[in-house]
Amino acid sequence: MKTSRRDFITQSVAIAGVLSSINLPQLTNAQEPLPKQQSPTRMHLGLVTYNLAKDWDIPTIIKNCEETGFEGVELRTTHAHGVEVTLTKSQRADVKKRFSDSNVKLVSLGSVFDYHTPDQQKLIKDIEATKDYIILAHDVGAQAIKVRPNALPKEVPPEKTLEQIGKSLFELGEFSKNYNIEIRLEVHGEETSRLINISKIMNYANHKYVGVCWNSNLTDLQDGGFESNFELVKNKIRIVHITELYQDAYGIYPYRKLFDNLKKIGFDGFCLAEIPSSPEPIRLMKYYRALWLALTS
Repeated sequence: MKTSRRDFITQSVAIAGVLSSINLPQLTNAQEPLPKQQSPTRMHLGLVTYNLAKDWDIPTIIKNCEETGFEGVELRTTHAHGVEVTLTKSQRADVKKRFSDSNVKLVSLGSVFDYHTPDQQKLIKDIEATKDYIILAHDVGAQAIKVRPNALPKEVPPEKTLEQIGKSLFELGEFSKNYNIEIRLEVHGEETSRLINISKIMNYANHKYVGVCWNSNLTDLQDGGFESNFELVKNKIRIVHITELYQDAYGIYPYRKLFDNLKKIGFDGFCLAEIPSSPEPIRLMKYYRALWLALTS
């Protein structure tokens, strides 16, 4: 059935009336960017460069984060941006200046150091290498470094390993306080990702400069459940890694509950997206931030 010109005009007026009731951003030019959406919380959204940004150099990281409203970044070691202990003094100063001149904060450096090894010579070597990484973080203007436990060796009593990790972190905390760099322990690894074990490690570490990197693992739902596990480390959470936020809608991981709990403890740090690479990274980052804003509102 054909639509008359009069009917078309009537329908168009009706549609315009509906659209006018929706609070859409007004663009004066099709090329202008969307206005920045303010976060409804004190928390900040950032990016872990593993894996989405693993092939980006520093200028690309800054450009893409600024374009999509990501406020900070954790630079993972071994990736293309090359922020490693081999950098010269002038190269470190250049990294620091690039971030200080931008709207993107260098939140932390992401190392792969762990301290569970039964080999005491290797442990000493790893602790000393971590100290070099702390100095690197200071030189490039980062706030912290991320370390992690990775396992509980079967040939060693679990409590002994947890104590060893904790005491290693205490030593590193004593070193890092001279550089005002935090040590953030990622909730990571088989068995060591259980919050009950992370809590024990923190008790052994017991240092102002040592905190927890909440990692949004499914093990957060084990043992006594999410609320009980959150309670174990809530006073030590310094940063948060988040993954696929859609999991909240499918009952896989309770991200809204996580964000609500973070707000209750007055958390005002960074939630860093640790997500897979994409052929359309900018588009993905915009969608991701929109969902993060919705879940944290």
